[in-house]
Amino acid sequence: MSNTPTTSEPRQVTDVCVFCGANPGKGAKFLTTAKSLAHVLHANSWSLVYGGGTVGLMGAIASELISLGGSVHGFIPEALISKEQEGRVPIEARYGKTTIVPDMHKRKELMAKASQAFVAMPGGFGTMDELFEIITWNQLGIHDCPVVLLNIDGYYDGLMQWINTAIEHGLISEGNRGIVVEAKTVEEVAAKIKNYKVATGRYDLNWNAQSR
Repeated sequence: MSNTPTTSEPRQVTDVCVFCGANPGKGAKFLTTAKSLAHVLHANSWSLVYGGGTVGLMGAIASELISLGGSVHGFIPEALISKEQEGRVPIEARYGKTTIVPDMHKRKELMAKASQAFVAMPGGFGTMDELFEIITWNQLGIHDCPVVLLNIDGYYDGLMQWINTAIEHGLISEGNRGIVVEAKTVEEVAAKIKNYKVATGRYDLNWNAQSR
């Protein structure tokens, strides 16, 4: 995670965390999107940080970026290694580096620390958990990194409407609307990251203070 750049200092991004599903979804469009996003990362010399899976959208984006010569670092809990990989660590030559962690909390913590931008592809409950935690951390001032919602074929239209509704009802401040930015195509993702503006409504809290 990064500090806010000054107006004369462009945002430095080397590692992008992508939240996405361990399922491929129906049809080919989400798998195609995952592979296309890998090409965007590679074109910008960005490494991938992700949840360490080798199936579904996670496996697709990781293996595609490795095939292009890119860098990938996955973080996966021991329990999921047993379920998804039959107890075997993913092959590094195909999926990149894998770090095995004890639980989901440590997975999210390490993924966040290793990244300077976050992209949410279509996904299920796990993707939502990761997305909302990183949004909340932005709001609380824990980080100031871009949070991009890749809204393919209207998948996240309902979520974007919910944000608008929450702002209308005063439950999210207008100043925090910009924490999440929307990209409707893979091609838009890079520009959304590079041009991201830190939301004005974020809390200015000191998270490095010593406990008393």
